[in-house]
Amino acid sequence: MKGGNQTPNAKIKQRDLVSFGFSELKEISYTSAKNDSIFFVNFLKRLSKLCQLEWSQLYITGRHSFGTETISVDNLKESARNLIPDGMTKLIVLRTSGNNHAFLGYRDKSIFQIMFIEYNFGDVYEHN
Repeated sequence: MKGGNQTPNAKIKQRDLVSFGFSELKEISYTSAKNDSIFFVNFLKRLSKLCQLEWSQLYITGRHSFGTETISVDNLKESARNLIPDGMTKLIVLRTSGNNHAFLGYRDKSIFQIMFIEYNFGDVYEHN
């Protein structure tokens, strides 16, 4: 066999790292942060840290840390709920930073499609 000790058909296990998509982002709440660069810098730092985790790690971390929670679309404020596609009943919630502000979306394979970034606490959904 050419090339040394290569094993034919060997499969390398791919890590299931978290990644993010913005194609579904709705213009609610985060647009109020136009003059708050610190919010966006902290949010980008959070995304960078989350991208170093595998999905399995994210699911076992506390929800107010790097973890997740799932909420019903019914818990969204009406302005956000009206932007949800028919048939979608739940969203995944992640935290923008340590202050419990949230960003919400859904998982599409290994990509988390961000739909909402909550700048003002409670703009997107009722926090209980």
